[in-house]
Amino acid sequence: MTTLASKHITLVVTGGIAAYKSCELVRRLRKEGAAVRVVMTRAATEFVGALTFEALSGHPVAVSQFDGTMPHLSLSDTRTDLIVVAPATANMLAKIANGIADDLASSLILGRTSPLMVAPAMNTNMWNAAPTRRNIETLKADGVHVVGPACGELACGVNAVGRMSEPGEIVEAIQGFFTPKVLAGRRVVLTAGPTYEAIDPIRGITNRSSGKQGYAIALAAQRAGADVTLISGPTALPRPTGCRVIDVTSAQDMYEAVMAACDNADVFISVAAVADWRVESVAEHKIKKAANAQPVLSFVENPDIVASVAALPNRPYCVGFAAETQQVEQYAQDKLAKKKLDLIVANDARRAIGTDINRVLLIDAEKTEGIGPADKHVIARALIERIARDLL
Repeated sequence: MTTLASKHITLVVTGGIAAYKSCELVRRLRKEGAAVRVVMTRAATEFVGALTFEALSGHPVAVSQFDGTMPHLSLSDTRTDLIVVAPATANMLAKIANGIADDLASSLILGRTSPLMVAPAMNTNMWNAAPTRRNIETLKADGVHVVGPACGELACGVNAVGRMSEPGEIVEAIQGFFTPKVLAGRRVVLTAGPTYEAIDPIRGITNRSSGKQGYAIALAAQRAGADVTLISGPTALPRPTGCRVIDVTSAQDMYEAVMAACDNADVFISVAAVADWRVESVAEHKIKKAANAQPVLSFVENPDIVASVAALPNRPYCVGFAAETQQVEQYAQDKLAKKKLDLIVANDARRAIGTDINRVLLIDAEKTEGIGPADKHVIARALIERIARDLL
């Protein structure tokens, strides 16, 4: 089950060019299991037709305040867990901040009993204008959740701040809103992805880790209210929203970044697939193939990152990962004891690496708990909930 399953969201679409993005926002919210009702301003219908949103949401779209049913009241009475205004023009932000209710959308918002989130979208000069800045501060003081705006190419062709956040980013913000803040005030450091150990300037040793599970855990921790530092090996994944990301390449790089970041950390989660060995001496130039000769490589052991953190004098709560191909539970239990961890997450590497689905065992000194098969984001939420319980 996703965070948004069975949630009821009212989407208010106002008259900006970014209104076309709200179509994708509706689609994504429904894909996550949310029920979506759409309210449009008259200006918004100049950019996207109401019929489009009706088809995407599965519900009639409300536009006029004067259809005889007092929709601003009937919509307020309808179950709504969150009202989202996307795009939120400068005009609509001013109305909300100053309590103006001169159309259906603004009347609905003024009479709301539900939380409110806005995703501003406007020309950069309008965003930077003093009245808009005051209105944003008023909205935040009133408890309104503000998402964006982002920097990017605007309708006027300028590359600057004012672009509405992408639908995926808004969905993440909505998911974060509904996630209990069980790690509020906690500092979480975690690693994710593979490492890369150079042999020469062209070749190196790495592994098939995609980083998907680690990135999902970082996002789940951030949504749970934690201050998250993600130390990532080379991946092609988008950065988790709201997380501090430190990019590294080798195991030694990762070790140094982790030891620096773990000062005053409350939780360390070692998800990365870290190389156990590295080449003793990296060749300055590409190693050429010679007739009847085989290259000889000497290796040295890399530092054990999770064991090093667990040995710190004021150590954080330490979670390790054990990706095995046989005797998964036994090897994980051995690693838990040997490295003096609080919790270890074990899985079958052959089934987990590179996929969106995982099945794991959460193992501590007393018990083993199975989770999945499930989406890696579901696994991530379950792990964060378990860590939060252990920290109580």
